[in-house]
Amino acid sequence: MANKAEEQIRRLSVELQLLEQTAENMQSRLNLLNAAITDLTYAGVTLDGLEKEKENVGLLVPIGGSSYVKAKLDNIDRLVVGIGAGVSVEKTLPETKEVIKNRREELEKTRLSLQTQFAQVVDKINDDRRKADSLIAEMREGKAPANV
Repeated sequence: MANKAEEQIRRLSVELQLLEQTAENMQSRLNLLNAAITDLTYAGVTLDGLEKEKENVGLLVPIGGSSYVKAKLDNIDRLVVGIGAGVSVEKTLPETKEVIKNRREELEKTRLSLQTQFAQVVDKINDDRRKADSLIAEMREGKAPANV
């Protein structure tokens, strides 16, 4: 009987390790998604603000490292938008806002799906931990394990 319980504990231990690695990977992906959604949200807000500005207004453009360059707004009729693989195209302001909005919505759908999967993995981890704890407690008491 002890061998069967030990085998079940080993199996649960391996499964727990795999599930925990999966959960860590999912959490990393969620963090990346959240950062991308935040970035797109800022882009949308910036476009909304630019839409209200007049030409030749002064701007501070971030260049990284908490540093900025002063610039003047020339023309917002045509904006450059990345479409992937390092390729960018010119779009109108409304088209650009739509692209940003659609990307954000797609990422939010992906995040929701990943959060659901993450919750399922966490539930399985907790279930396996309870099973392992129960088996260990039964082995300590010298009882035959219940069907797990």
